[in-house]
Amino acid sequence: MPNRNSLFTLFILMVSFFAMAQEVEMSVLASTELRNRVVEKSRNTSSIISDFEQYKHLDFLSNDIISTGKLTYKSPSSIRWEYKEPFVYSAIFKNNKLYINDDGVKSKVNLDGNKTFKSLNNLIIKSVRGDMFDKEKFDISSYENSETYIVHFKSLDKALKKLISEFVLTFDKESLNVIQVKMIESSNDFTLLKFLNQQTNQSVADEVFTN
Repeated sequence: MPNRNSLFTLFILMVSFFAMAQEVEMSVLASTELRNRVVEKSRNTSSIISDFEQYKHLDFLSNDIISTGKLTYKSPSSIRWEYKEPFVYSAIFKNNKLYINDDGVKSKVNLDGNKTFKSLNNLIIKSVRGDMFDKEKFDISSYENSETYIVHFKSLDKALKKLISEFVLTFDKESLNVIQVKMIESSNDFTLLKFLNQQTNQSVADEVFTN
């Protein structure tokens, strides 16, 4: 039977862990300072290269659909999503066009003809950079714990809200890199992206964004 000292130690450890993980809402001043720092970092970020894990949650499935791949972003608006597992697939957004390579089968979509999808693409690019602080488009609330900032962006645009009702961005406190993006649909299904092994401001050839 555990003695009192061991139980007390366990209790302290549990409380400490809870305190570290607990999210606390940030003040208006702290939120504004965070926004300014993130926007400044975004302006000085010319490229991002990162591995990613994607979790697609659908209510009717018992387990999330998990895929992995590599993200490459080059300022101002070129981005490549390269899926490697469990299937081979790439999607390139460049010059308002979407280029798809589905295991060798290639196609192209002009985003200029779809205002909502074009807007969503721009927001996804901004979410990767972290630069989504637009009060005209989102109801924004900011939280923090010991290691991260968590910012909720609830869409105010009716058309966009039908696709993505909320973005949740998680920033590493030390680097201010976006380490996680959660996109919540109106149905409450969601896509969760976790970014790993990030490199910023590396040289990226234009050929990377060729389908």
